[in-house]
Amino acid sequence: MTNQQLHQRRSQVIAQGMGALYPLYVEKAENAYVWDVDGNKYIDFAAGIAVTNTGHSNKRISEAVKAQLDNFSHTCAMVTPYASFVELAEKLTELAPGDSEKKAIFLTTGAEAVENAVKVARAHTGRSGVIAFKGGFHGRTNMTMGLTGKVAPYKAGFGPFPNEIFHAPYPNDFHGVSTDQSLQALEDLFACDIEPSRVAAIIFEPVQGEGGFYKAPAEFAQGLREVCDKHGIMLIADEIQTGFARTGKMFATEYLGIEPDMMTMAKGIAGGFPISAVVGKADVMDSALPGGLGGTYAGSPLGCVAGLEVLKIIEEEQLCAKAMGIGEVVNARMTKLQESVPAIGEIRTTGAMMAIEFACPETGKPLQDLTKAVISKAQENGLILLSCGVKANVIRLLPPLTIESEVLSEGLDKLEKIILEVA
Repeated sequence: MTNQQLHQRRSQVIAQGMGALYPLYVEKAENAYVWDVDGNKYIDFAAGIAVTNTGHSNKRISEAVKAQLDNFSHTCAMVTPYASFVELAEKLTELAPGDSEKKAIFLTTGAEAVENAVKVARAHTGRSGVIAFKGGFHGRTNMTMGLTGKVAPYKAGFGPFPNEIFHAPYPNDFHGVSTDQSLQALEDLFACDIEPSRVAAIIFEPVQGEGGFYKAPAEFAQGLREVCDKHGIMLIADEIQTGFARTGKMFATEYLGIEPDMMTMAKGIAGGFPISAVVGKADVMDSALPGGLGGTYAGSPLGCVAGLEVLKIIEEEQLCAKAMGIGEVVNARMTKLQESVPAIGEIRTTGAMMAIEFACPETGKPLQDLTKAVISKAQENGLILLSCGVKANVIRLLPPLTIESEVLSEGLDKLEKIILEVA
């Protein structure tokens, strides 16, 4: 069965809302390589959207999951729990930044983690309002769509969304939004839209993912912490894309000098097995009554053992340091390319969370067509790429943190060739 044949079959049975960026159908994958059913080989600069940080088909993770499958695949952790469920929570509460005693819950998807963090914040504060940021992405459920600060394609046609969700601008030097302006916008919300005594939570990404890979300045995060402390608001750090060594730290919040009240985790947590988590201050996390949190597949035993192995791999193979090395290589290569391609407006690297933003050098206008052209040429050049950005003009690079240096170099050669062709 060929890529084309499978894509034709897909179009007959899969709703169009569940898009497919590339019409290639994966047969196998190993570390940073992917092979399709036609036998074509690709270098993966997407890692399943920052999921396979530890590489595709990591043997250590596979063996841990196989061993678990031989024992049992599911019992429901809320009915008859198991040791790995407790052990993973112990590890994550130890690793979460800050000195407060922590507790955790497990779920299945990143959107579920965000939904449950909001539930916990509301239970703890007795309030309903939530503030998020323009350009943020938090999921595709009704609540998380409401929190997401990007209309197309995530919110268009799906409203109405929950009440008492408000958005403030996220600081962004490249687009002329300062930290002071962002923090002042919060004060404006308090003056014009919702009094702070009705706000349960403020949620932010330490590095905006879908929004364009913009990193929160430390002074912005510290300003949020001060606002939340002043008004009794819960501060939620959405670490779903930034977590598990992707940015050169276990969690990107470590760059910011704050302790959030809660953190949401998913994607890289288990090397491709579906599990997510909320980790937060113990007194906050205990605010929900027994039975108020969870789900049938929440904290799957397969996800828990995979998650435990991921944490060992990150530590033993020094993936935080490897992420920093990847970022340095990409930054150097793309900065040199920028000298001959003025359409590269900015290069952003936080560890191995890396972005290239295309903009007109004279006007600063976003170059969406150029971005689309880069993405469309990737498949024929043996590369898997992702775009992002509120203005749809950013290429994001998310290779596995275990990528070999020669494979990274080869992938960057392909990317440079594509950009030079279309820019």
